[in-house]
Amino acid sequence: MPALDYQTAFQLAPIGLVLSRERIIEDCNDELASIFGCPREALLGQSFQVLYPSEDEFERIGARIPPIMTAQGSYADDRIMKRANGELFWCHVTGRAQRRADPHAVGVWTFEDLSATRRVAVELTPREREIAAQLVTGKTSKQIGRALAISPRTVDVYRARLMRKYDTGNATELLQRLLGH
Repeated sequence: MPALDYQTAFQLAPIGLVLSRERIIEDCNDELASIFGCPREALLGQSFQVLYPSEDEFERIGARIPPIMTAQGSYADDRIMKRANGELFWCHVTGRAQRRADPHAVGVWTFEDLSATRRVAVELTPREREIAAQLVTGKTSKQIGRALAISPRTVDVYRARLMRKYDTGNATELLQRLLGH
């Protein structure tokens, strides 16, 4: 039986894996390339920005990571990402930095495609995608406002927009639609 080494384990992992440096993809496995629908070689040396629906979301999420990772040692969220063909999809992202004090310097990230159970059913703006990602975690308007540095009232306005777009009558129905139920 052939020996199992770290490189083989990295490539065979059933989840997308990335080794990053300053938000640049240093290495990734074939599963990540499959999730995002492009050749692995096309991702190497690229900024994580190519995986985001917009530059704005790349910047805002990037700014949110350091304080959380510094305090907790890791970072995780569900967010909407973009495949190479432009399709938007829900993805669970988890990361850990080599040094907590410098979270973007060197890290390991996992990407899990959630599209089999959670679809992006309507066209959303970048801010609506951020609010939707926070809503699925069960946070209140006040907590979401604090996380995104906006007022709770602004969160409520976006929640109302999402309810209209998803044609739901209340916040519970909206949450069920966002979670793919």
